[in-house]
Amino acid sequence: MSDTNFTENGADQEIKSKTQLKQESLAIQKLGETLVDLGAASLAKIPMDDELADAVELARRINKKKDGYRRQLQLIGKLMRHRDTQPIQLALDQLQMAHRQQTKQFHHVEEARDKVLLGDKHIEALLNEHPELDRQKLRQYARQAKKQQELNKPPKAARELFQYLKENL
Repeated sequence: MSDTNFTENGADQEIKSKTQLKQESLAIQKLGETLVDLGAASLAKIPMDDELADAVELARRINKKKDGYRRQLQLIGKLMRHRDTQPIQLALDQLQMAHRQQTKQFHHVEEARDKVLLGDKHIEALLNEHPELDRQKLRQYARQAKKQQELNKPPKAARELFQYLKENL
């Protein structure tokens, strides 16, 4: 059995089961819940009309343990069913992509710091990849970090090295 029926005029018309409609409704409501959970700066980047933005703002102010919060999420879902959610989804995807990119960059800097702390051989390898870095500074941070570790002091030099690499990589 196919998902399309033919009407008298021969046009295709898609018929959705009650389960499909419910799943789509829950997916849209979940999208609305994602909007509510965003921070204020991220939420400002999402394209929404005033009515939807007011509903999301109200949901953010309601205590999440209360029944009113659940009802507000349902209202947001209802409002979103009557709108094109594709621009909202695209904006959310861009925010998530930017977050993944920042995380990837953070891990790269952490990895570089850990390599520098292993010694001169790894410093040379890092300098081959990134010739803009200062060899003397990297060695100095590595020596200080090793000394602080031997004396069981806080890893101040390792933190400074991380900041230096973060600024220059």
